[in-house]
Formats: sequence, structure tokens, C-alpha cells
Amino acid sequence: MKAIRQYEFGPADNLRFEEVPDPVPGEGHVLVRVAAAGVHLLDTFIRAGMTGGPFPPPQLPMTPGREVSGVVTDVGPGVEPSWVGRQVVAHLGMASGGYAELALAPAAALHPLPENLTPEAAVAMIGTGRTALGILDAAEIVAEDVVLVPAAAGGLGTLFVQAARSAGATVAGLAGGPDKVARVRALGADVAVDYRAAGWRDELLAALGERKPTLLLDGVGGEVGRAGLEMLDVGGRIVMFGWSAGEPTQFTTADVVAGSLSIVWVTGPRMLRRSGGLRRLETRALAEAATGRLVPVVNPPFPLADAAQAHTALEERATTGKVVLTP
Repeated sequence: MKAIRQYEFGPADNLRFEEVPDPVPGEGHVLVRVAAAGVHLLDTFIRAGMTGGPFPPPQLPMTPGREVSGVVTDVGPGVEPSWVGRQVVAHLGMASGGYAELALAPAAALHPLPENLTPEAAVAMIGTGRTALGILDAAEIVAEDVVLVPAAAGGLGTLFVQAARSAGATVAGLAGGPDKVARVRALGADVAVDYRAAGWRDELLAALGERKPTLLLDGVGGEVGRAGLEMLDVGGRIVMFGWSAGEPTQFTTADVVAGSLSIVWVTGPRMLRRSGGLRRLETRALAEAATGRLVPVVNPPFPLADAAQAHTALEERATTGKVVLTP
């Protein structure tokens, strides 16, 4: 089979498209012929060797990839043979071989592919979708909220915009460039501005009129996150879950006291306790997409051979929605 292989940590060019032996499923595992493989920002950190804490770097050489959808072609010992021939989606864990024509998956991680979901949409929801729901559980959006969504054209951001609108809230989305701003507006955002343009903060506040943001969904951090904090109304809430800008949003106790702010970090143990675990979040995410309550936005898929280009496009913020590879 063909697969992406990585022999050293570093830039995207380290991802190589090679011929490798077909994997064989062991105890409790299945073999999936991959129809779509998800690409996540965390994949780029793993590739660069920028992991740490609970996410130690994987052993090299490796095949990256954490999310796959496809058809089960074989099962290992201890797995029901009835899985063979079924369309499935699964989250594989950290750097677990998804960028390939064939991938091994634990049988316990499998979800049947809902009939009205494409493999690409299912891949978007099994990882990004489950994270979005966990964040939204913590955010507790209500109709009275004015929700500020940085990176509103990304995989998470597009889901946040839809969910906030469904809750009846006012939605202000930030995106980089006119095309992305137009897409965020098309998703239903009441206000959408280009955070790369001069004076974007004044533009956003003017568009909101007498209102200010009451909730910041902050996965960007850096200057954009700080600007969002400074725009919050008194008693505002910040739900933090990442820092794609390179550093978390900076704040002090003086900021918290002055604005009567509530700030919480949600990913990790807190999310798992609150939402009932990853498996439950995955099931809910797939159901939300299957019913059309949340529609994942998928960037035009990259061929598997172009995984390096997919990583570069994601790092340069040149994509919209979920990034996917197709063999």
C-alpha cells in the first residue's frame, strides 16, 4: 500500500509518500481501507516534534494520522467478523497511521458510518466535532449571548457559528481575508470581520452597536485573543482551548477583577468529566451531523500524496473548515 512516512521531526517536507507493507490486524483490531483521513493542527505539531506534557513525541519512523473513515476489509482475533464490509469512522489516537491507503483501528473505536454522511464529513466530526461539542458544553451559550468566534472559518469555528446561531445568540466571527469573511457570514454570523485588516476591532464593535461580546471562544490566543478579552462586556466569559497563534491569551488577575470575568480552560480532564468521555462526544457529534443540526465544512480534499502541502496550507491558514486527505 501507499502511505505517508516520517523519519525525522521538522518541516512539512519531511512527510514522504512511499510504498510500505500492508498492515495486518492483531488482537482486537480491524483493517480499514481508508476513504478519508483527517488532518488536524495537532498533526503539524507532532510532525514538528513540538509535543509535550501528556503528548510525548511518537517513535520514528511513523505514519501520521489520527482520524479515518472507510470500509473494514479484515478483522483480527477477538473481533466480530460482521464488521467486514461495513463503512466506519474511527479516531485512532495520537499519530496512529491514518495517512495511508490502509489503516489499523481498534474495534472498540469504530462507529458505523451514518448513511447520510460522507466519509469526509464523518472524519470532520469524529475528531473536530467531538472537541467542538465538549467546548460548547462548557460554554453554555444562551440566546442573550454575543459570542465572539476567532478563526470562525476553521473546522471548529464553523461549528461554533452554527451552534451559537441555533441557540439564538448573536454571533461575531473573525476570519483572515475577504473570502473567509464571506464564508463566515454565509454560515449565519451576524457580524464577520477580517482580523488582518487595520481597525478590525472598531469595525466589529461598531457593527454590534450598543452590545459587546459576552463570550469569547478562544482557541487562537496571542494578540487576537487579547483583543477579544479587552472587548468583552462586564461579566463576560472566556472559554479557552488552545493557542494556534503560538501563545495563549495573556491576562492577569487585575483583568479578571476589572471585568468581572470568568475564564476557564476546557480541554483535557475537565471536558471528559463534564461530557461523559470521548466516546460519548463522538457519538453525539456524528448524530448532530447526521441530523443536519451541525454541518461540518470540509476544505476541498488533498490527495494523500500531497500531505505535506496539506500541512503547509493548514499552518499558513490557507484552508477553510476541516482539512482531509483522500487516497
